[in-house]
Amino acid sequence: MHQILIVEDSPTMRSLVVSALEELGAPVKITEAASGFEALRELPRGEYDLIVTDINMPDINGLELISFVKRNAAYRSIPLLIISTEGSERDREKGLGLGADAYLVKPFDPEALRRAARELLDKAREA
Repeated sequence: MHQILIVEDSPTMRSLVVSALEELGAPVKITEAASGFEALRELPRGEYDLIVTDINMPDINGLELISFVKRNAAYRSIPLLIISTEGSERDREKGLGLGADAYLVKPFDPEALRRAARELLDKAREA
């Protein structure tokens, strides 16, 4: 079973992401965090196979969360997928430069999200 942490401050968007990932075709356990701060509290509570995060959030934003995850030996191997309204090339490069593995722009196609999640989960399993 894959454990996925979804970090998104919008309840509606979080619900859309959860719905899309529940149809991955593989068993998943999804944990939701409404902020980067909540995500930092959840990280030690599970063994996550994937983190899906927004960038623009109150308190700790997605870029700060990615930076923390990639600097921490216990979490740095967890694949990170950004889903954001920030669609500029500069934002994309910044997120990927900090260590995110994939970047989708909102509004996203649920199938594109599932495809990206499957690729990252498969890559993590092979590592």
